[in-house]
Amino acid sequence: MKVAVLVSGGGTNLQALLDAKAAGRLPEAEFVSVISNRKDAYALERAKAAGISAEVLSKRKFASSEEYDIALRDLLLAKGAELVVLAGFLVVLGPAVLQAYRNRILNIHPSLIPSFCGDGAYGLRVHEMALARGVKVTGATVHFVDEGTDTGPILLQKAVAIHEGDTPESLQLRVMQEAEWQLLPKAVDLFTRGKVHFTNGIAWIDEQDS
Repeated sequence: MKVAVLVSGGGTNLQALLDAKAAGRLPEAEFVSVISNRKDAYALERAKAAGISAEVLSKRKFASSEEYDIALRDLLLAKGAELVVLAGFLVVLGPAVLQAYRNRILNIHPSLIPSFCGDGAYGLRVHEMALARGVKVTGATVHFVDEGTDTGPILLQKAVAIHEGDTPESLQLRVMQEAEWQLLPKAVDLFTRGKVHFTNGIAWIDEQDS
């Protein structure tokens, strides 16, 4: 299955996917494009090093969000993408992309949704919120993207303990290492092997032979 990855920054989750592919853990996934809204995103260098097409599609070149959304959809379709993975993509997807890829867009979020998610909850802010609230467990969630913010069907979650003395930075790193970098490749593998199904808006996994 052809997979496109959308990125805005360093691309550590992209690297987790590339490493999983190199290790033979994504047998049905073919990465056909890495697309960024920023030309200086280091994730683009990771894609090039792996021999994957790296594209820049900047919002600044479009008169409106609607035009950008249509251009992004057209680029994804031109690449033949069947699954879209958001790996730190800091652009809100519009109706053109959402309609073309309904239940085929995966996102990784650094908390256990529905905690610490929604508008404004991204990157280090999520871990700042968790520490400020004093929760003892956080984690990461892979979910499908819909019109809301972090409201789409949940596919996978993994909990990560919060330690005394944690800073937002130390917690962010541990959540990436213990949850994000494990969950995202697993989710892509399950989807590309046809193991993910939907019933009444709920995503579930066919555990047989998975």
